Amino acid sequence: MMIHEITEKAGKYKARKRIGRGHGSGSGKTSGRGHKGAKSRSGYSQRPAFEGGQMQYFRRIPKRGFTNADFKTVYHIVNLASLEARFEKGAAVDASALVEAGLIRNFKNPVKVLGQGDLTIALNVTANKFSASALKKIEAAGGSVTLIEKKKWKREYPTKVKKKAEKTSVAETAAPESPAPETTEPTDTESNE
Repeated sequence: MMIHEITEKAGKYKARKRIGRGHGSGSGKTSGRGHKGAKSRSGYSQRPAFEGGQMQYFRRIPKRGFTNADFKTVYHIVNLASLEARFEKGAAVDASALVEAGLIRNFKNPVKVLGQGDLTIALNVTANKFSASALKKIEAAGGSVTLIEKKKWKREYPTKVKKKAEKTSVAETAAPESPAPETTEPTDTESNE
């Protein structure tokens, strides 16, 4: 079930809770705020993790180790069953087609195709990643698979540095090699004199 299917039946917005309408309502009199103190007054605010001035919990515990959780790649997941339900035979399936079909929300994340369900029609699927079962089923149905290769980041040097490097390489190749100095050995007659 998708979120839009729930909101169609339940409504888009939740009804506001009416407080201070008598004790029979369950939130009358103090309106769920308790008795007196800063939290009962209007205008009260408290920053997250504030513990009344004592050292906060997240500062009391030691920090150890390293995690790669921030660098993980999050994929839009699409199953073969949903492709069969939304596309016709011979259709080209890529990120833009999936957004139009309502299977993914946006182009923000890469697309991964999984093999859940059966595929009986030939589709030309383009995605960033495929599971092994999805590959087999698409090819068995007579479709084609195009894998989007991830571009490897490469440093681009400024043009000035390139020109200097080219000049030095040209100068090195153009400069003739200097001949070795000739050493003259004295002849027998010179040594006798």
